[in-house]
Amino acid sequence: MNIEERILKALVSATNNCASVSELVTQLQVDQSLVMAAGVKLKDAGLVKLLEQEYDELSRGREWDEKLPERRALERLNSVLFSEDSVEIARLPELIEKPDVRAEVKWLTRRGWFVRERARLVITEQGKRALRGALEPDELINQELKGRERISVPELQSRLHGIPVEAAVELLRGRDELVRIRHRVVRSIQLTEQGKAEAERLEKAGTQVQSEITQLTPELLASGRWREVKFRKYDVTLPARVIYPGKEHPLQRVISEVRRAFLEMGFEETSSPVVETAFWDFDALFQPQDHPAREMQDTFYLKVPAKGSLPDPELVKRVAAVHENGGDTGSRGWLYRWNPNEAERLLLRTHTTAATIRALAQNPNPPRKVFCIGKVFRRENMDATHLPEFIQIDGIIVDEAASLVTLFGTLSEFYRKMGAKEVRFRPSYFPYTEPSVEVFCNLGTLGWVEMGGAGVFRPEVTLPLGCPTRVLAWGLGLERLAMLRFGVNDIRKLYWADINWLREAKLCR
Repeated sequence: MNIEERILKALVSATNNCASVSELVTQLQVDQSLVMAAGVKLKDAGLVKLLEQEYDELSRGREWDEKLPERRALERLNSVLFSEDSVEIARLPELIEKPDVRAEVKWLTRRGWFVRERARLVITEQGKRALRGALEPDELINQELKGRERISVPELQSRLHGIPVEAAVELLRGRDELVRIRHRVVRSIQLTEQGKAEAERLEKAGTQVQSEITQLTPELLASGRWREVKFRKYDVTLPARVIYPGKEHPLQRVISEVRRAFLEMGFEETSSPVVETAFWDFDALFQPQDHPAREMQDTFYLKVPAKGSLPDPELVKRVAAVHENGGDTGSRGWLYRWNPNEAERLLLRTHTTAATIRALAQNPNPPRKVFCIGKVFRRENMDATHLPEFIQIDGIIVDEAASLVTLFGTLSEFYRKMGAKEVRFRPSYFPYTEPSVEVFCNLGTLGWVEMGGAGVFRPEVTLPLGCPTRVLAWGLGLERLAMLRFGVNDIRKLYWADINWLREAKLCR
């Protein structure tokens, strides 16, 4: 009995004369591709319909808990809110017993449980109802994952009557560390009236044995049986089994694409140590030694060894003069006593501008175009767009004719090469560039996301290095670029060992 006849017989006894492809594969013990091929053949003959049902499936993330983080936070605040309707934001780390509470504040206010008034969170009526135990729809959905690995949206709709399930699922989308949402497609085969008649005819006629071969083997050739069997026609339009080739990690591919893009635009590549002195990371960039970015809250300083060597004493002297009184730049400087001991401190570099500023000091003569790709470290709290350790793309253009228009054109062309449809620039402030801008790209569900900063180096930066020429500069986040490239809405996903995502990440745009 050929596979088409077996499928017709199986469908006759199925509920509503319909069965999924996976059910037929299990029942008939044949490969899925053969079932699909036979299904297409039967469809062309008008004997069956091919149906597709799409739905979302929810599973528990790595940090899943029966209660969402904001619910746990609300319960911990119960003792304070019992006596008053607000709480100081500064007290939240102590009350919630967590050093970083930005995510909790975000969701407590986003849900409408609290409103922010200066340095306090004030509970709302909706928050009071939540405090009394009223659960939101997405919380009810989250609880349905208790005791099970996954659940589909149709199952949730059948279990949670009167709850806007789809809207609640959208609230959970993007919180992959808690609940992961995957799109699924179920393909089914259903008998038509003509198919039912054909199945009944086959039943009455009895089983007719007919060999149908999909592959010519050495045994068939040697025995001569190839003359007796019937070969199945090959349909090149049928979906084939998905094969996942070996390939680079998506993040490594983006690094290669970035490098190629800048090299094609005529840039040279440079590098610098990951462990850097504060002189190159901050002082050479005209950042004052009391700038908040230098504090332990933002920077990882080394304990052993704690100090490094400063470069050429003449260069150090010029940089110190710029900080103290502006030196020969025409600036007033920062009007403080520059401390060489502070400049000697070793740290994990906070930006790869330390590399491009080193390259500029080594050769300040125009024209030059230099870029760097490397790891940087900051005391950031992890969320959908931030990591404490990430990769930065830095670059400079040294050219007498360079202008802000040159900068915009260069970065727009770079992001066009990376797949961005639109790039925007917004005025901003950085201690070492003037004018300064922030670069934004549209990341789909995340909307417009800042990709980095750019501008024109101030004379206080370039003149001490022996460069009187205008210098354009930028520092861009590579992971956020990878999010744009692969349609990822959570930066942490780039580093998770998610084999399904790694397999399905496209090799090209």
